[in-house]
Amino acid sequence: MRDIVSCFSENAVNVSHSSCSSYSSNACLSPGLVPSVQNAVIGVYKVVLSTGKQCFIKVTWCKNQTGGQGMTINFGDDPSTCFKLNTNLRFFRKKKGNKVIESDHLKIEVFWDLSTAKYNTGPEPVDGFYVLVMVDSEIGLVLGDTAEEAVNKKLKNTTPVAKAALISRQEHCSGSTLYSTKAQFCETGIVHDILIRCSGEHEGLKHPVLSVSIDTKTVIKVKRLQWNFRGNQTIFIDGLLVDLMWDAYDWFFKPVTGSATFLFRTRSGLDSRLWLEEKMVKKDQNRLDFSLLICACKNT
Repeated sequence: MRDIVSCFSENAVNVSHSSCSSYSSNACLSPGLVPSVQNAVIGVYKVVLSTGKQCFIKVTWCKNQTGGQGMTINFGDDPSTCFKLNTNLRFFRKKKGNKVIESDHLKIEVFWDLSTAKYNTGPEPVDGFYVLVMVDSEIGLVLGDTAEEAVNKKLKNTTPVAKAALISRQEHCSGSTLYSTKAQFCETGIVHDILIRCSGEHEGLKHPVLSVSIDTKTVIKVKRLQWNFRGNQTIFIDGLLVDLMWDAYDWFFKPVTGSATFLFRTRSGLDSRLWLEEKMVKKDQNRLDFSLLICACKNT
């Protein structure tokens, strides 16, 4: 019997093969429309120490209306174990240093250097920075392109390195109805370009049309979006089943305060192997699934 991944992939949109897209590869592109701007980016990382102890680290990059950049790091569900940097606040504006975070269960120390960080239009730096999080004297999380040099200077070569993986990413955007981002759906996969576009009456269309493309290949095209504002589609990427779900209800019924959401979520081992024997399922219990959530506010 074939596994369920093989069965699903026959009906899923396969991003890795050009003939699998039934729409024009340029359907989502519009040179006259400026993409929306990211206001906040949230990444959740799962860290597994050499002792087997696990913790979750949430890193939030944000930007306010005055152009100030901010970073917040949370550890688990305890609100007291929180680290903040904000360029608008005098106490938190130090762009280089280290800080010990008090915690009942973990020994945490954060090292950072954002003094030479470079940004595009979003709140997340693209290069010239590092953030290093030590958890129980192990290297728990390393972010930034200058991190390797910092690790070599500050830590011994024998310092243990925990296993860290990005399991969730959220992006909050505002502006037009064109949203562009990148995502890597598994550790062994490549980074994919994602483009989400909603076309409207100003482009000669009688009804709004939602298009989503990955690596210039259109994977979904939803016509009459005002009636089909919620839905889902299965995509086959890098050998994985990825569920793409959209909810654009607020765009039509709460246009002032609401936002549309787009969720890309890899199918877990339990979800994709429904009828396999229990001993086969157990092999996938340590597998890390990934999700990308985009919250999109459009200017009215």
